[in-house]
Amino acid sequence: MTPTRFLDTPSVRAHCGEKLVESFGCALSRTDARADEVVTTFRALAPGQGWRQLGQALEGTFDGVHPVIAGFVRDAAVTPAWVDRQTVDTAGATLLRAGPLGGLVLGLYSLPYGYASPGGNKPLAFSGRLKDQAPRRLMETARFVHAVALPGGMRVGGEGFCTTLKVRLMHAQVRRLLWDSGRWDEARWGVPINQHDLVATTLLFSVVVLDGLRKLGLRIGREEAEGYVHLWRYVGWLMGAEEGLLPASEADGLRVGELMQLTQAEPDEDSRALTEALMTWGLKAARTQWERRRVEAGLPFSRAVAHLLLGRRLALQLGIEASPVEAVLPAVRAATRAMERVRGLSPRAHEAAIRRGDRAWRAVIEDGLRGVPAEFRPPSGLRGAPR
Repeated sequence: MTPTRFLDTPSVRAHCGEKLVESFGCALSRTDARADEVVTTFRALAPGQGWRQLGQALEGTFDGVHPVIAGFVRDAAVTPAWVDRQTVDTAGATLLRAGPLGGLVLGLYSLPYGYASPGGNKPLAFSGRLKDQAPRRLMETARFVHAVALPGGMRVGGEGFCTTLKVRLMHAQVRRLLWDSGRWDEARWGVPINQHDLVATTLLFSVVVLDGLRKLGLRIGREEAEGYVHLWRYVGWLMGAEEGLLPASEADGLRVGELMQLTQAEPDEDSRALTEALMTWGLKAARTQWERRRVEAGLPFSRAVAHLLLGRRLALQLGIEASPVEAVLPAVRAATRAMERVRGLSPRAHEAAIRRGDRAWRAVIEDGLRGVPAEFRPPSGLRGAPR
């Protein structure tokens, strides 16, 4: 039976097509069985041993590693035939060259757009990590996205490759904790962190990012956009999403995204609570009164950008108030377009933009993590509950 969160109506089927609706409705009831097997193996080993063995296997050393963990890493290292390695190695430049604009899109569009799903947001609401540890959680997400975007980051053994597999197992551990809690309502939400929602995550970091960057004035051509979607299709596959569900083009991604939007209810209280934690994370991270005042001064701009990217209706549904500084956004887009014209003058200018953007991402992440590495270690328990 399709979970009740999936609003399957005749009009949706007529608009999106029977096959697509059936595929993603059923996907709500399927998990990532391979990752679930690894987490079960972790539990059978001494505390910390599973994570240590995973790290050893990711470094390419398999002596003494449990066969299930070793097989998980070895299978992930077998790249699917459809992957264009050169494209995967270089497509992240689209995000890197955007610099701080990429961070704005990630934090004010991709993440709140995901929180808007009243079914998809439940694992995060249960975990309590965003509401309790917003700065840390968001910097880990930024670290993950940056690692994926790095040149060669998704090569076997690369930072993005290893981080993606760690995130996959973190999902599997949260799924197990949710099942064990006895509080998960599968009839309403489907299985925790299901195939539908894994694909949705790849869309948030691919087609939603592309849309947001364009709204802020970045010039992204068709070939560049397709390359970026291809990168995240591979990331999605490594993260445990089924190959047949992953969009192979930007157009496919937009079509799947539209289906997901049409089949979900409006944002709920969890959506608004998560968005509030996201919008105010800088206040929690502030270490001095000066930093706090600086964050407070920037909140009207953040709200204005959120309204531009999400659209006024969804932004208000998520509890993001309108901002008096929205009038400055056309000037921001004009400045971005001017910089884009300069970037387009020569390959050297393009490469310089990538380097500047990479430095900006590194500086923000380094400052946000405060010297504590992002390990993406699976959590040991749940801290929250849905509203």
